[in-house]
Amino acid sequence: MPLSKDTLQLLEVDGSLVQGPVYDQYWPYIEALSHDTLQLMYRTMAVVRELDIEAGNLQRQGQMALWVPAIGQEACQVGSALASRPQDSIFPAYREHSVARLRGVSMLQIVRMLRGITHGGWDPKTHNNFHLYTLVIGSHTLHATGYAMGIGLDGSVATGDVNTDEISMVYFGDGATSQGDTHEAMVFAQSYQAPVLFFLQNNHWAISTPVRVQSRTPLAQRAAGYGIPSRQIDGNDALISYAVTREMADQARSGVGPQFIEALTYRIGAHTTSDDPTKYRDEDELRFWTERDPITRFEAFLRAQGEQDSFFQEVGEQARDEVSDLRKEVLALPTPEPSEMFKHVYSADHAPLQAEAKWFADYEGSFVEEGPGA
Repeated sequence: MPLSKDTLQLLEVDGSLVQGPVYDQYWPYIEALSHDTLQLMYRTMAVVRELDIEAGNLQRQGQMALWVPAIGQEACQVGSALASRPQDSIFPAYREHSVARLRGVSMLQIVRMLRGITHGGWDPKTHNNFHLYTLVIGSHTLHATGYAMGIGLDGSVATGDVNTDEISMVYFGDGATSQGDTHEAMVFAQSYQAPVLFFLQNNHWAISTPVRVQSRTPLAQRAAGYGIPSRQIDGNDALISYAVTREMADQARSGVGPQFIEALTYRIGAHTTSDDPTKYRDEDELRFWTERDPITRFEAFLRAQGEQDSFFQEVGEQARDEVSDLRKEVLALPTPEPSEMFKHVYSADHAPLQAEAKWFADYEGSFVEEGPGA
């Protein structure tokens, strides 16, 4: 469970800075950040954590069929998302709640999707190029690679002209590295030198299968088989997540091809609310990672930098207010008409779907309401 000597890290568990070659290489990226950005890192992690917990509570109370918690994975998400640029296209899996927030997607929009009252959730074009959550494991790595290949075919990479300065970033978990789609995506990315950054959140569990069973070697090494440069980082360290992502994103922008980051983190909660991790997970392992909570670590760092109590109190108040608002908004969500399920599925008329819609309408119409005493 401890990090290896090859794992890049800037923050110790207690929030102090790690000195040495890694610090010398990556601290300049952090020095360039404003105080407001460092505050935003903490604010996003802390507020999303509370919203995440509340969404789980709402699911337990019957407000949606499923919730996907991201508790424990906030640091790698926030650091990497802030290292991206507005023009970059982000392809999430299904628990990138912190990335979603930084790209303008609210927790309510995610809840609406998991409640089943929208086919997708949001329009990427109006949400800072943040694409839709993808529940089919690993399939979106192909989407991200295909999009990046399109950037190259448009000429920005193929001709050495990087004026568009655009890349795609794709987030996926350790379980996705056992899927063929992810490996096919890396083949095409490297073959076409596509400007895509693969960001693996290794949270150590693919539902109930531990990563030690999925791979006998560090997952970052799988990228080497395709000739893709890779780094393994401490995923509970928001600073190293930012610095390494900025470094490798710039490499992808420069036209040298795809890049790969493995962020070692941990899924503190269940895989989803349909999962019971107590059936397969060791309590000592959970305790080990809980003691390495990314939010506690970053708070300690900020306090060492001189951040005042008033800031943390203000963030706490904001989190409580947003949690209250989320509950009110979810309870006020309307129940859509069943016929809505047939709308906006295809961009053009689709005969089989229209036939299904007609059958459903006829079926509903076959029920006759009878008055009292009938």
